Amino acid sequence: MPRPCDSLSVGVNHFREQGGVQVPTYTLQLDSDTPLWMAWLHGDPRKVIYPTDSYGQFCGQKGTPNAKKSILFYFNILKCANPAVLINLQCPTTQMCVSKCPDRFATYTDMQLQYQITAAPWEYYRRFCKPGFNNPTKPVAQVLRDEDCPSMIVPSRPCKYSKKKLQQLAGNKEEVMILNDLEVGMKIVEDYAASWNWILIGLVIALVVSLIFILLLRFTAGLLLWFTIIAVILVIAYGIWHCYLEFSLLRQQPGADVTIVDIGFQTDVTVYLHLSQTWLIFLIALCTIEASILIILIFLRKRVRIAIALLREGSKAVSYIMSTLFYPIITFLLLAICISYFSVTSVFLASSGDAIYKVMAAEPNCMYANKTCDPETFNKTNVSKTCPGAQCTFAFYGGETPYHRYLFILQLSNLLIFLWLVNFIIALGQCTLAGAFASYYWARRKPQDIPTCPLFSSFSRAIRYHTGSLAFGALILALVQMARIILEYLDSKLKGASNVAARFLLCCLKCCFWCLERFIKFMNRNAYIMIAIYGKCFCTSARDAFCLLMRNVVRVAVLDRVTDFLLFLGKVLIAGSVGVIAFFFFTHKIPIVQEDVPTLHYYWVPLLTVICGSYLIAHGFFSVYAMCVDTLFLCFCEDLERNDGSPEKPFLMSAELHSILRKTEHH
Repeated sequence: MPRPCDSLSVGVNHFREQGGVQVPTYTLQLDSDTPLWMAWLHGDPRKVIYPTDSYGQFCGQKGTPNAKKSILFYFNILKCANPAVLINLQCPTTQMCVSKCPDRFATYTDMQLQYQITAAPWEYYRRFCKPGFNNPTKPVAQVLRDEDCPSMIVPSRPCKYSKKKLQQLAGNKEEVMILNDLEVGMKIVEDYAASWNWILIGLVIALVVSLIFILLLRFTAGLLLWFTIIAVILVIAYGIWHCYLEFSLLRQQPGADVTIVDIGFQTDVTVYLHLSQTWLIFLIALCTIEASILIILIFLRKRVRIAIALLREGSKAVSYIMSTLFYPIITFLLLAICISYFSVTSVFLASSGDAIYKVMAAEPNCMYANKTCDPETFNKTNVSKTCPGAQCTFAFYGGETPYHRYLFILQLSNLLIFLWLVNFIIALGQCTLAGAFASYYWARRKPQDIPTCPLFSSFSRAIRYHTGSLAFGALILALVQMARIILEYLDSKLKGASNVAARFLLCCLKCCFWCLERFIKFMNRNAYIMIAIYGKCFCTSARDAFCLLMRNVVRVAVLDRVTDFLLFLGKVLIAGSVGVIAFFFFTHKIPIVQEDVPTLHYYWVPLLTVICGSYLIAHGFFSVYAMCVDTLFLCFCEDLERNDGSPEKPFLMSAELHSILRKTEHH
């Protein structure tokens, strides 16, 4: 059986250089197959998909006698109010699979009276009796004691939600809230079904715009980035003016001063646009963003010029290795496989367990009540004699084996492995891109000395030599992320607690682990670059990268954040541009295509999907640029320390890059 995203059983391989040859120093085997193997061995997703009757059989499963019986029928639904339900999570009454619900009212007593005249009532009533029971003359007391048939059947049908029924349920706010959420969910699904093709077109437009933006960076990096900065400033300024105008107009209208809290959640977002408070919130948020951007530009204007020049140099590297722009697709596919692995394993673990049968006694003082039983041997025991009417019925899925006792631990292990694999795939991508761009930097003659297929060569090296180091770095980050998840879980459990000291300590721990995760991500990224350059082990590479960055801390502080800021503005510009086009399209404000616009319940459903998807697409392309800049920067720092520019030790950087980054020493 093929296993998606198989274990990293190759281990954590550490290498050191000896005369240009990488020699493994030790290997740490960490197998991640256990949760998957245990889940496939014990799990059964049918337990989640299909309801189960009192005999442990699935309702509605194809290839079984219950294939056409997809509905679970309760003999006495009132017994579900029994306190035993809180213990077993199962109603102490017989449950059967039926093809459809009863459509008439009848009692077993009436059926027996009518059976003396015609057999038709019995033929209908027996559909809701135990399989194989065919004794309509059996005394009613014995039938009810043995639960061969229900005492009565009541007409019932599936509940279909509509606005009229929601209005009829207006007295019960909780039911209205649940049904309203279901109705909103169905409408959202319908909107996706009606607009999915236009969403794909919007994402394709975002893909094309991102490619054009990156190609233009190669030739007009300075002009394009300054245009991006100015465009973002002007767009936000227009938003501030528009929000202030709307706020001023609504403030003078009666009823517009109602707060968002007063009206609560509304599926029609246009309701919020008629409130002055909504536009005031937008106004404050946009003013804060605009002020932050202007302050950054005023105080770091020289640094911005240097970062733009560095991006221009990075665009040259990308233009020589254009295949790197499409590597995020490989990362996306690998992440999709890992998410599938995690989802399937979680379902199998959640559905693992054997059918547990327990004694359901009609008498409350039965000594065998709630005891585990075996339906095959139950009739041979004295339980029925001691407790008349007692039955051995299906209760739940579980078990008393060590596997079932430690099922929660396996779920945590599955989550840890998922985080590990995700971080490993990201690390593999970073190391691959770093190796490709490092081959560009260290080439004496560009592009003649750049190796053939640098991206594929770098990927092959990462898989062949650096898998263990990447896995080790990913494991460290996964452990920290796991600790953060556990802290978030504890925080959710302590929200109603009155222990202020515990809440304060938990808040401090969450803050510390958040900072630790950010630091490890930063160090891992630079460690992977050093691994791609020198092929050393993770710990050595992380130490070398940290020391190198500390010796160039001024350059790091200047270029790293500013470059990320410029790339972020580019992503916002692309997502915002495509989002504006999508907004005018889905709100029928483009005359030439009004007839093609689908009719939607909520136009913001496809709009937000297009905006978020466009941002993710732009992020995928710009992440390549960010990795390129970080790699070139570390190579530059290493080049400065190893070489002095003399004929014996010439710099391998371009003259333009040398003049650019040298400026950081004087500013």
